[in-house]
Amino acid sequence: MSEIPAKPRIAVLGASGLIGEMLCTELSREGHEVVPVARSFTQRQLAAFEGRAVLFPLVDADAPGLAAEFIRIAPDLVVNCVGVLQDTAGSAAADVHEGFVSRLLGAMEELAPALLVHVSVPGDAAEDRTSFSRTKRAGEAAIARSAIAHAILRPGFVLTHVPYGGSALMRALATLPVALPEALAERPFAVTDGRDIARTVAFLAAEWRAGRRDFRQTWDVMEREASSVGTVLQALRHQLGGPAPRLPAPGRLLDWAGRAGDLASRLGWRPPVRSTAIAEMRRGVRGDPSAWMRATGLVPLPGPAVVGRLGSGVQDLWFARLYLLKALVIATLALFWIVSGAIAISVAFDAASGILVDHGFSRPLADAVTVLTSLMDISIGVLIAHRRSCRLGLAAGVALSLFYMAMAAVVTPAMWVEPLGALVKTGPAIVLMIVAFATWEDR
Repeated sequence: MSEIPAKPRIAVLGASGLIGEMLCTELSREGHEVVPVARSFTQRQLAAFEGRAVLFPLVDADAPGLAAEFIRIAPDLVVNCVGVLQDTAGSAAADVHEGFVSRLLGAMEELAPALLVHVSVPGDAAEDRTSFSRTKRAGEAAIARSAIAHAILRPGFVLTHVPYGGSALMRALATLPVALPEALAERPFAVTDGRDIARTVAFLAAEWRAGRRDFRQTWDVMEREASSVGTVLQALRHQLGGPAPRLPAPGRLLDWAGRAGDLASRLGWRPPVRSTAIAEMRRGVRGDPSAWMRATGLVPLPGPAVVGRLGSGVQDLWFARLYLLKALVIATLALFWIVSGAIAISVAFDAASGILVDHGFSRPLADAVTVLTSLMDISIGVLIAHRRSCRLGLAAGVALSLFYMAMAAVVTPAMWVEPLGALVKTGPAIVLMIVAFATWEDR
């Protein structure tokens, strides 16, 4: 009897992202040998991957470094899910989508024959208007020119049980009584069930195991007839029990939100509403999945049916309602600390210092304490505003607030019963910081 080939080993690059994590989960559930690879993972992901996760700086590595890591992992399939929406500090779309793909191809030339599965974007190249879509298309072209066996998958609007990015935003919008501008609501918005991407990779793995080595495919992986933005949003409203869209959203609101998202991204945040995301949504999401369906035998569900398979419990409703509030809470806390410190050290300096003088402090000491506490307040606000230091800022804010309350109880106890209740209001501020701390993770 001929020996049955071992089941292929699948390395998923960018396994901490929405599609990457979903692929690892679904393929592992079906019994495939999966190696999740990413620069970093959350504690939840590390626990879920049960010791299989590989921490590796993919985009920063050169081709020899990637080759050495691949030789160690020895994958039969390499699934590239690495991508960024737009340029951020230390992460340029051109380097992620073009440079990294070039280095990846160079590294795979050093491997035994392996299949590259590359996750890209749908649409006509002639309609590419953003750096995101142009660099994605350039990465595709580099793969097509190479001698590496490959399958390029072009999913539409991906929906999985884990909300992140655009799918999280759509869930949040579904809980608001806001109607999108008609022109946007009517744009095509082809939905992709995340499991169909996993099924496609499983199909490719089975074909590779059977000995097929001639893959040079490009497939649109999505529903047959594209839904619209409004249809998907309405299906999510129905799924989550959201309110009817009674309030029309101004057309420029999205542009303002995009600019705010671009600003937040400079502080290290990854908001789903950015100028690139809005431009891509206005362009629409559509494609032709017929070649993919013929080759794999898979039949995609229509968009509303995919939405119907998502979670609809109270935890899903809570997440959708809190998603936009999280950004508001963090922005409010950052401004609260910065503005309060700025006021105390400027226009209200004499009044703030005078409170301490009235309670027995010398003028020089009172001035010094006022300057010090004001600078501490401003520093906490700056820490909260930046994503990398946000949790440190929140913890420092809670600690400093408790210190203020304790010191006031000793030095200025009368402030606890003053008419405006300045110290009493510190308690709710502490609770708000604890809420922000509890909802800080985005995946």
